[in-house]
Amino acid sequence: MQASDDSGRQEPAIKRRRTGGRSARVRTQVLEAAGALLLDAGYDGLTVDAVAERAGVHRTTVYRRWGDVGRLLADVLDAASDDTWSPPDTGSLEGDLTALDQEVYDALAGGGPNLTTALIAAAFRTPEAAAALSRFWEDRYARCAVVVSRATDRGELPGPADSRALLVCATAPVYHELLMLRAAPDPTLPRRAAAAAAAAACAGAFAPHP
Repeated sequence: MQASDDSGRQEPAIKRRRTGGRSARVRTQVLEAAGALLLDAGYDGLTVDAVAERAGVHRTTVYRRWGDVGRLLADVLDAASDDTWSPPDTGSLEGDLTALDQEVYDALAGGGPNLTTALIAAAFRTPEAAAALSRFWEDRYARCAVVVSRATDRGELPGPADSRALLVCATAPVYHELLMLRAAPDPTLPRRAAAAAAAAACAGAFAPHP
């Protein structure tokens, strides 16, 4: 659920105007440069001038469109939702949750700096990026709710389930172990976390609150 998306494909919560041609190319160049600089220098080394130089565009272009680093990082996060990603359909709830957890695990357990962790950390430094990170998670959870509705349709669950609570339960151990505890990578973690969440769901633990 990264860069890993609540019902059988709701529209993303935030709609953004899409541009084309030169404007789209410049946006891509600038956002890629911002992400690369964030990895190389961290948030404190990220400046609009440095991004413009790395992207090969004039600094006034960046200032005019984004204004500051906070808005630039927010657009990097918003761009992450401009994709066609959808959760895999493995044929079972546990399988779907395992696949989601595996994506998260693969993004976080690489052993070196990665853009996912860098963006999460940077989002604590600017309110614009923090709001964009919230939009990103809203979009991902909305897309992933189909995992729960498929399980309900297959008869795996005893009744309706709170998809957000179930998905958080399934993915939280991966984020907690790798981001907060900085634990050594454990290839069994995605499967174990998914199995625990699926078992709780099948027992009715995520029935919607009255």
